[in-house]
Amino acid sequence: MSEMASIKAEAPGVPRSGIWGWMLFDWAAQPFFTVVTTFIFGPYFVSRMVADPAVGQSAWGYAIAASGFVIAILSPVLGSVADQTGPRKPWIGFFAVIKILSLIALWWAAPGSSIVLALFFFSLASIAAEFSIVFNDSMMPRLVSAAQIGRISNIAWGLGYLGGMIMLIFVLLAIAASPETGRTILGTVPLFGLDPVQGEDARITGPLAAVWYFIFILPMFLFTPDQTKGGLPFGTAVRAGLGELKTTLREARHRGGIVRFLVARMIYQDGVNALLALGGTFAALMFNWSITELGLFGIMLNVIAIFGCLAASRLDTILGSKIVVLLSLVSLTVATVGIVSTGPGFTLFGLIPLDLADSGGVFGTAAEKFYILYGALIGIAFGPVQASSRSYMARSVTPEEAGRYFGIYALAGRATSFLAPFMVATVTALSGSPRLGMAMIIIFLGVGLLILLGTPYPANDRT
Repeated sequence: MSEMASIKAEAPGVPRSGIWGWMLFDWAAQPFFTVVTTFIFGPYFVSRMVADPAVGQSAWGYAIAASGFVIAILSPVLGSVADQTGPRKPWIGFFAVIKILSLIALWWAAPGSSIVLALFFFSLASIAAEFSIVFNDSMMPRLVSAAQIGRISNIAWGLGYLGGMIMLIFVLLAIAASPETGRTILGTVPLFGLDPVQGEDARITGPLAAVWYFIFILPMFLFTPDQTKGGLPFGTAVRAGLGELKTTLREARHRGGIVRFLVARMIYQDGVNALLALGGTFAALMFNWSITELGLFGIMLNVIAIFGCLAASRLDTILGSKIVVLLSLVSLTVATVGIVSTGPGFTLFGLIPLDLADSGGVFGTAAEKFYILYGALIGIAFGPVQASSRSYMARSVTPEEAGRYFGIYALAGRATSFLAPFMVATVTALSGSPRLGMAMIIIFLGVGLLILLGTPYPANDRT
């Protein structure tokens, strides 16, 4: 029996097309995080749109922090309101419009233009993307059985990385070009006559991610069943949702396992978010990587991430979500230590000296090769740590309370999400050292890991 057939058998009433439609949401959403936030537009903003790279990294970090603060405040409210209004798709559609329009606006983020406007639209797209994820995640407990949640969550996340990688490959081969030669890595003129000197090869990633998102969320709207009960009018739902949120927060105090899990995730996810958002810009600053080199690095990470998610989909079913998350956090912590300890001519803070010779071509120095090695540890772990955290939560709540608890789950993922980027940005600004700023991420990963060690699984105990 095929994997999807077995899933269908354990979730009667939900067609296979409905499960695939739900999983394709991650496929649709991921290119924004891959090509806009991490590997193409973000590094362009830091190193080319803004004249001073240190100022660029600080501004980018503060924008991520600001959007994270808004997400943290409103996610639990929206989750509770969703439980009152019932269907999730109208909410996802509403935020899709905001995200798509904001991404299109990034096209006008040319060198010398307003960095405030660029950061505003990027932040708005980030907020809309995360709010959509709250509603999409809360649909999961109604679609598949508890036994299959971990597998489906990791497969969906793997599909997301595959989608992000396809978009990244397209940008790298057909659009990204050298400002010096005006040619792509294949030696061709960029599609659409884009001018790399004006950053058009990076700026176009916003509209491209918008079109991709619009096309590939359609199967979820067309085929995935949505909740139909509880359709209160919006104003009544808001009032009821706020009241339910207060009740949920009081109730959560008597669910010690969930509280501990949410606190752990609040801390380690902050580190994960900062690492994903700032890792590409850090590489661009440290090694002066071009869009081509950043794109190749991103492709490597996404290929590894796909296999990491597929492996985790099995491990989650066999060992449980907690073990997968713990192993992932260990890998991410080791990788971050390796990254911040590597520079031209050294790694592990100078304990291992490296040859400064450049062999030519991409990743020509020994330090760059070590950076890629540490990046592989990130690639294998950053999908499972998020996908299995999602299944950890889904296994710990009932379908009826999924909306409000996934709202709090999003809060836990964002409540301090401004803190890690803020610390990275502030330490970078005060010290003038991007390496020292990135080292702050290690604290968040390590503390979250230690708290999770003592958390029950599933986290559904009551006191």
